[in-house]
Amino acid sequence: MKEALAELVRAFPQALCVSTNGYITRDLYNLADRPENFYLVGSMGMAAPVGLGVAVARPGRRVLVLDGDGSFAMNPGVLPMIAEQAPDLVHVVLDNGAHESTGGQRPVAVADTCGLALAAGYRAAYRVRTAEQLRDLVVEATPALVHVACAPRTGPAGRRVELTPHQLVDRFRTALDGAA
Repeated sequence: MKEALAELVRAFPQALCVSTNGYITRDLYNLADRPENFYLVGSMGMAAPVGLGVAVARPGRRVLVLDGDGSFAMNPGVLPMIAEQAPDLVHVVLDNGAHESTGGQRPVAVADTCGLALAAGYRAAYRVRTAEQLRDLVVEATPALVHVACAPRTGPAGRRVELTPHQLVDRFRTALDGAA
């Protein structure tokens, strides 16, 4: 998963980023903390709705949503709303087949994540199984979904986000205002 996040950070360096709770947020925070990242700490299933709000508020900026397979399965109702608004949004589902940050339980499986996004009206969807495929991926039509198959982690998670939710909001808002 860390390798996939590193590739995504490299591929979308100017994007505003919204990451789901748990280890995805912790990994992003430790890999590439910056004011343009909005970390959801304790809001499972809400990365895509928050990302949609950011994309609607800042139509000139690409938004990268980093979702997990479990959090994606919690809120599929947001997909048609994203499609209807048609923002410049890249919705990444990092799928390791586990709720790692709560003990490794198996999440509810979505049989065809890409098919679900396309059926909801996303303009593009991609399945990625290797770092090379992720490195070579070019996303032009948005909103787009990128389903990334990842292995469960083999080492410990990085440190927790050290900012309070209020600090995260203030920092992100300041970054948005500076980019307006």
